[in-house]
Amino acid sequence: MRRRYEFRDRREAGVQLGELLGEREWRDPLVLGLARGGVVVGHAVAEVLGAPLDVAVARKIGAPGQPEFGVGAVTPDGPAYYEERSLSMLGLRPAQLVDICAAERAEARRRAVVYQRGRPPQPRAGRDVLVVDDGLATGVTARAALRALRADRPHSLVFAAPVCAPDAAAALKSDADEVLCLLAPHGFRSVGQWYADFRQTEDDEVIELLETP
Repeated sequence: MRRRYEFRDRREAGVQLGELLGEREWRDPLVLGLARGGVVVGHAVAEVLGAPLDVAVARKIGAPGQPEFGVGAVTPDGPAYYEERSLSMLGLRPAQLVDICAAERAEARRRAVVYQRGRPPQPRAGRDVLVVDDGLATGVTARAALRALRADRPHSLVFAAPVCAPDAAAALKSDADEVLCLLAPHGFRSVGQWYADFRQTEDDEVIELLETP
């Protein structure tokens, strides 16, 4: 059976997402691309909205021996977030993940420094902050980012992505004021299945997009 893609690449997806978001009125909107792939989508969204673009960084905390299985996530600062159901299923406690958490936080801090390149973060207080990613699968990194951003006292905190797993989108509504997805298909298996081109986004591309007016 031939696979049917919905988006050619992250930029095309970002343009479509921007058009959806552009149907609304926003209060001094700020687009935050969730690094790395979300910055590509976010750049297109920011262009459509005529809004500034900045970056949010969160790193998945993988299970020991299963790094792709996210049991939590961490941002450059603030407490780590853990998915209690995943911890329980694997018989894990946060104390057992201290070293993995520290390594991921260090990488999150490295990326934040590299991407900001000495620029202060865009102010978030009192604004509609739109956190954009290329997709939502488990939601652990999005949840960690949203919880950290809530401390900046935005007027509203919205998560938006071209494609979302329906259950993850529903669960994320406890941390975002609104969750907006172009697609929330019941046949969701992975974010990449909905893109013809889902190659990995590199640091250099993130830096270039953040420096492009």
